[in-house]
Amino acid sequence: MSRRTAVVTGASAGIGEATARALAAAGYEVVVGARRTERLQAIAEEIGARALELDVRDEASVERFATAAGAAEVLVNNAGLSRGLDPVARTLSEHWIEMYETNVLGAMRVARAFIPRLVESGNGHLVNVGSTAGFEVYPGGAGYTASKHGLRALTRTLRLELLGEPVRVTEVSPGLVETEFSQVRFDGDAERARAVYAGMRPLTAADVAECVVWVLARPAHVNIDEIVVRPRDQATSTAVYRRP
Repeated sequence: MSRRTAVVTGASAGIGEATARALAAAGYEVVVGARRTERLQAIAEEIGARALELDVRDEASVERFATAAGAAEVLVNNAGLSRGLDPVARTLSEHWIEMYETNVLGAMRVARAFIPRLVESGNGHLVNVGSTAGFEVYPGGAGYTASKHGLRALTRTLRLELLGEPVRVTEVSPGLVETEFSQVRFDGDAERARAVYAGMRPLTAADVAECVVWVLARPAHVNIDEIVVRPRDQATSTAVYRRP
């Protein structure tokens, strides 16, 4: 029997990379996409995947990616980012635009391109990697939380629109995960990024990847609508236990 093909976006680092590695280890044929092609290619060679350039903010790039990827049974829509932590009164419009273009419109473009393939497979699965920011808010996070609320709305709408089709739809919503996420948010300020996780034990990207693999492994008639996964030290976006 041929192996199932899984497509992972934003796979050059963090949760996307960890998910690609976990899926390859689980026996999937993996196709990975991201903008940082040199880094992506190195990961792909290591795990036996196919690497394809992808910028989810560019419709032409998404179409080229989908065409090159070909048939697929699984799509892990992971590409996403955050910019800044300023209050609305001082926020930058370009940060909001980049987050919305990536986290919402980018996810929509990739889903739109692959839905026909997922349906045609006869046993498709679309996994959107969201965030607890999709149902919580916190000071300074309006742009990011707005975009993740948008992704959550997109996921729930797809669940309704694909009802009756042979496609499952899941959102995996992690809390604090120590990846390069905070460094990107703070424009490469490593010290400020480390402070986000100070005194507590965050999730790792591999922890989230395990959730994705588990969801995919359920029988075809079982749809896990959502998984919310946080560190034990985190109860909400703002309630975090930190050791002295």
